[in-house]
Amino acid sequence: MEERLKKSYLEFLFGFVTQHKQIRFGEVIRYRTRHLTIVLEDLYQSHNASAVLRTCDCFGIQDVHIIENKNQYTVNPDVALGSSQWLTLHKYSGKEDNTARCLALLKARGYRIAATSPRMKDYVLSELPLDHKTALLFGTELNGLSPTALEMADCSVRIPMVGFTESFNISVSAAICLYDLTSRLHRSAVEWQLSEPEKTDILIQWAGNVLKHPLTFEKEFMRSRMGK
Repeated sequence: MEERLKKSYLEFLFGFVTQHKQIRFGEVIRYRTRHLTIVLEDLYQSHNASAVLRTCDCFGIQDVHIIENKNQYTVNPDVALGSSQWLTLHKYSGKEDNTARCLALLKARGYRIAATSPRMKDYVLSELPLDHKTALLFGTELNGLSPTALEMADCSVRIPMVGFTESFNISVSAAICLYDLTSRLHRSAVEWQLSEPEKTDILIQWAGNVLKHPLTFEKEFMRSRMGK
């Protein structure tokens, strides 16, 4: 669908969305970004996976890339609290090279891959540069990131810790990382906001989420266009 037609379709959908919801969409879309994205490799605890989605929504991260090698990613609705419907989820599964495919695609889109690891020492969190689009890569709760993920990463980042325990729970790590990075990003001169076409696409997605039968509305819109 071309951009002008998408805008017309969004206006059509908004005709069925309450004004209160439209205002809320406008408030939230201002802070959505694709300058930062999250990559989750093979998580197996649904409450942790779901908590990360909730965190991403709260901090304005639109895209979450989910790699399923051995474990299937499941959303716990009691933890996610509906956050997944406002995000764009990308899944990589069913092949032997899921991790490599995901990271290669992100690199091709201009992302720097930052592996989160307490053992690697390229950057502490507060010093990770934000001048490039960045994908934060998180591994399994037990074993961490795979050798492929570590090999393909462009750098590593760690959260400074002073206790006996080696690492934070993954959902806590994601929350700490995103709080620091989004706070710094919002204060920076980096152009982190979504483009107008990206905003239109996401608003169409959100409007469809609050309508019970979005495909019915799309068909009705196309019929109305053909009748003109």
